[in-house]
Amino acid sequence: MPVLQIVVGSTRPGRVGAPVAAWAAEQARAHGGFDVEVLDLAEIDLPMFDEPIHPVRAQYTNDHTKRWSETIARGDAFVFVTPEYNGSYAGVLKNAIDFLNHEWRYKPAGIVSYGGVSAGTRAAVALRSVLTTLRMVPAVDAVHIPFVGEKIADDGTLVANDVMIAAAKTMFDEIARLRTGIAPLRPAP
Repeated sequence: MPVLQIVVGSTRPGRVGAPVAAWAAEQARAHGGFDVEVLDLAEIDLPMFDEPIHPVRAQYTNDHTKRWSETIARGDAFVFVTPEYNGSYAGVLKNAIDFLNHEWRYKPAGIVSYGGVSAGTRAAVALRSVLTTLRMVPAVDAVHIPFVGEKIADDGTLVANDVMIAAAKTMFDEIARLRTGIAPLRPAP
């Protein structure tokens, strides 16, 4: 089964990205079309981009980059879970993306954004531009969660409504179709 990697794009103490990602992983598993892995950037703990050679050459010198490359290379599709910070996505997510190049190519990507009134939509728009530059194919359908703080239960889990659940199903359906359609474009391992 294809591997869907859900990337938690925030490391801030007190973040809600982890429960949002846990909910997204639950929805992806319920979809049934993927083996699901959650990649929490707080646990991966990449330094600021420090490779001396441009990632397009894939000549990594640092062990942390080699491990990150191997992790992302095994993914067949991605979902980026992102907050909105000052009208864009978090720097830690940009840093993690920028470490690599070929590993992202010709793979579908979904976006689950969250925030206040804007639901992280400006972060999603900014992220989509970067993903297409890397030759990823973002799903048109996404999940945008407004007033996310009001949706976190006392036990720290995300309480989703019917709109969020329907949006997630639509997004995962599209990611599955995109993965099948663009798979022939990916180079052989």
